[in-house]
Amino acid sequence: MPALDYVTRVLNAPGEIAAAQWNALLALQAEPSPFMRHEYLAAMHESGSAMPETGWTPRFVTLWRGDVLQAACALYLKAHSYGEYVFDWAWANAYQQHRVPYYPKGLIAAPFTPVPGTRLLARDEAARAALVQAVIALCGDEGLSSLHMLFAGDADVAAASQAGMMLRHTVQFHWKNAAPSSRQFTSFDDFLTSLNQEKRKKIRQERRKVAEAGVTFRWARGADIAAGDWDFFYRCYERTYLEHGNAPYLSRDFFRRMAATMPENWLLFVAERPSARGPVAIATSLVALGSEPAAGGADSGTTQVAYGRYWGALERVDCLHFEACYYQPLAWCIEHGFHRFEGGAQGEHKMARALLPVKTTSAHWLAHPAFADAVERFLEREGQGISEYMEALEQRNPFRAAG
Repeated sequence: MPALDYVTRVLNAPGEIAAAQWNALLALQAEPSPFMRHEYLAAMHESGSAMPETGWTPRFVTLWRGDVLQAACALYLKAHSYGEYVFDWAWANAYQQHRVPYYPKGLIAAPFTPVPGTRLLARDEAARAALVQAVIALCGDEGLSSLHMLFAGDADVAAASQAGMMLRHTVQFHWKNAAPSSRQFTSFDDFLTSLNQEKRKKIRQERRKVAEAGVTFRWARGADIAAGDWDFFYRCYERTYLEHGNAPYLSRDFFRRMAATMPENWLLFVAERPSARGPVAIATSLVALGSEPAAGGADSGTTQVAYGRYWGALERVDCLHFEACYYQPLAWCIEHGFHRFEGGAQGEHKMARALLPVKTTSAHWLAHPAFADAVERFLEREGQGISEYMEALEQRNPFRAAG
């Protein structure tokens, strides 16, 4: 399937492309999320977490000139809409009501991972544009109802828009390690002094409840995370899903592969409480670590980023979730000079913890003209609502007023 002067190859598993080739291309991108690394995508597939049997059929699209990889993306044929975090259930229902199949559909995304970043890996904008065209053509050839690219980077959005894909916006909440004077915080207390009195008081109260319950925390990073810690983390993670009536998306084998192939990208916080036999772990939170080029360009170094990913607990302690998932990671980021902490999808309550609203973007193509027209009108209305929502959130800024 040619795209301009590129040779297009469609791969049926991540293992069909060399990790070194994929990761070298990823490293060239403006927003190289660790969740697009070959090791991450391969672990999703090989652990049985994201594979055809679970509704994720890989069709990785690659563009080549000779032996040089020019562009690539992780495309999945989806049999459902679980694990995406950009919700299209209403669209699927509309198709069903009109007896038009919505599944399978095409999805360009990191499975189960709502983290913004580059999705269309490309050496230049011409290759990126050709990649979009190749993927849309493949979706047509496969008879898919639609194509959805989730939590895309700026260059992806520009290429998708140029190709006629429709844009959709959602809101996440991110924390920046920057005082009002633009300097980085020197300590957690320094961070607290930047907040207004109400928010500062609330955070101190929440942290005090956890401390008074006798809970302390330790953290481990990379190869220092022991196998027993990974096992305990998975017990907590699995239990949290089961308590909500769902099986966990990710298998224990996925995290075993992460510990083996991407250990430097993982940071574990373990909550412990003493008992007659010594400390007993009662909760965990897992944070992913990555970096990206600084906003100032190639000569400005890198921006260190932490991504809040997974949490679970074996006991209920008031405010333990806030401590494990926000305050401990923020304190760690301050201590280690990380620039940003992304708290995951949704969660307006995060604003009270100084995670501020950020607009994220996905891109969509629908094969059926009438449905495409209806969705385009819907997105215009929804987009206006998102803009108004962002304006309302900005009025609730938790930081102290300047001066």
